[in-house]
Amino acid sequence: MDAYLFREGTHSRLHERLGARLAGDGQGASFAVWAPNATSVSVIGDWNDWNGHADPLAPRADSTGIWEGRCQRAQHGQAYKYRITSRGGRVLEKADPLAVFAEQPPATASRLWSLDYAWGDAGWMRERAARNAADAPMAMYEVHAGSWRRPDGHPMGWRDLAHALADYVLSIGFTHVELMPITEHPFYGSWGYQTTGYFAPTSRYGTPQDFMYFVDHLHQRGIGVVLDWVPSHFPTDPHGLATFDGTHLYEHADPRQGFHPEWNSAIFNYGRNEVRSFLISSGLFWLDRYHVDGLRVDAVASMLYLDYARQGSGWIPNRHGGRENLEAIHFLQELNRAAYRDHPDTFTVAEESTAWPQVSRPTDMGGLGFGMKWNMGWMHDTLAYMHEDPVHRRHHHHRLTFSMVYAFSENFVLPLSHDEVVYGKGSLINKMPGDEWRQFANLRLLLSYMWAHPGKKLLFMGGEFGQRREWTHEGELDWSSLDAETHRGVQHLVGELNRLLRAEPALHELDFSPEGFQWLEPNDHEQSVVAFLRRSRAAGEAVLVVCNMTPVPRQNYCVGVPASGTWAEILNSDARVFGGSGWGNLGAVRASPMRSHGQAHSLCLTLPPLSTLFMKAVADDQQAPAA
Repeated sequence: MDAYLFREGTHSRLHERLGARLAGDGQGASFAVWAPNATSVSVIGDWNDWNGHADPLAPRADSTGIWEGRCQRAQHGQAYKYRITSRGGRVLEKADPLAVFAEQPPATASRLWSLDYAWGDAGWMRERAARNAADAPMAMYEVHAGSWRRPDGHPMGWRDLAHALADYVLSIGFTHVELMPITEHPFYGSWGYQTTGYFAPTSRYGTPQDFMYFVDHLHQRGIGVVLDWVPSHFPTDPHGLATFDGTHLYEHADPRQGFHPEWNSAIFNYGRNEVRSFLISSGLFWLDRYHVDGLRVDAVASMLYLDYARQGSGWIPNRHGGRENLEAIHFLQELNRAAYRDHPDTFTVAEESTAWPQVSRPTDMGGLGFGMKWNMGWMHDTLAYMHEDPVHRRHHHHRLTFSMVYAFSENFVLPLSHDEVVYGKGSLINKMPGDEWRQFANLRLLLSYMWAHPGKKLLFMGGEFGQRREWTHEGELDWSSLDAETHRGVQHLVGELNRLLRAEPALHELDFSPEGFQWLEPNDHEQSVVAFLRRSRAAGEAVLVVCNMTPVPRQNYCVGVPASGTWAEILNSDARVFGGSGWGNLGAVRASPMRSHGQAHSLCLTLPPLSTLFMKAVADDQQAPAA
């Protein structure tokens, strides 16, 4: 059955059949590797002095192309590779594609390793279906493990990072941590996006058990863990997957399909069934053995389009003459079917930068089957709008409102990710126009508008306190920034936004449904003001959001609301506690019986400069919060 599923491209647990497996009695290890075009394969390692003749493998008789055998002297922790002779007589030394651990780069061998671990996150695992659900509050903190904090000038190990990061994330209120790729990669400067070890956490920060401890500890503290996962391409390092058995085994042979001109890397051959089994098994391996809560799939657009980053005749059309990669579509659908079949309490997210339809719709509806999709359109339009001087924003009002035209066509995540603060793009705070006061007010406005907008949230580390310097993987975040009141104010605001997100069902329950959003004022481009309602499933429960995108305070600005009585100002991004100027509505405003914006009542508000107000109807005897 394993051989059948492997050849069919639907095997999702190859890590239980291929690779190196230590014997239960501690006596040796068994090995199995896919190399159908090799003439001989042997295991070389620490126990046999890297002798290519000491431990040969034999081909299976079932035409799978798998070589297997047992090495009696192999022990836990020892390094090894496969010595492969191709049909042309070329001798290759390759790391194990299914190795669960590797030597620290620049060394390139695999390591024999047991994945035994006593998990303590049973409580989280019982509850995580609700924590990861479409109607749950979700604010993800994107982290590069090697550069978040370096207390001694070096990256933290997984266990120390687990405690420091969990404490910090809880203090700010994020629900999940999303890790940039932690699969083994030879070049640190690739940030993990050039993967060689699809089943191995990088050894830079510790052992597999150390990474398990990291996930376990975050779970025990009530924090989900999402992995950035890269099935779109892989590096051509000699010890890796490229020309693995002397032929283009994992990648397309034709460079028009098998070589990525933008990233100088190899592209998987999704039309080869065994390759799909390998990738699906890798994705599910992290959900299964490491208790990960979700996979963010990188560069999906590069997989979907045959002409991605290619000019003229540099690509090959599909069998229908089109530019769609039919094999990649099939792979992504199989991946998502398998993930939601085996781990329905987890989720998958697509980084897909085009208007490809139904990315986050079920495969039986013709969709790709992802749980969510990054909203790159919202990100580009909003950052372009915020970059404009406020005096010119009235001419670009459509950039602010256009996202609501398509907001519910997919299950969207709103990302302000690492991609926006590298390669000369500048930090979030430095994208904001004006003097220092206006820059910080604009950043608070951007973040509070983002948390009010339908969709789950993702913010890259450093953005939560307005780091000035562009991110670099060689250093750490500028934690000394928090000595300044302005930076602490942004951090405090993000914490309050996360608290509000959790506390108010209207801000998260219907993120993916048009019933959760209602425009009140989308057209006031002259004053650069927008107003809308966010609604929950409970009848009549709503939060009013009003954004003033200029530095001019607007007094007596009237907005229609659906309920009479007192509306509390539950958050004001211009509050002094956040570093703002302190304009506001003294905590609450009473609605008047005046029809406006299609509503039976109105609030006449003071709109602070460059700010977002969150208002909610409360009982008249309920004390309004001071902010």
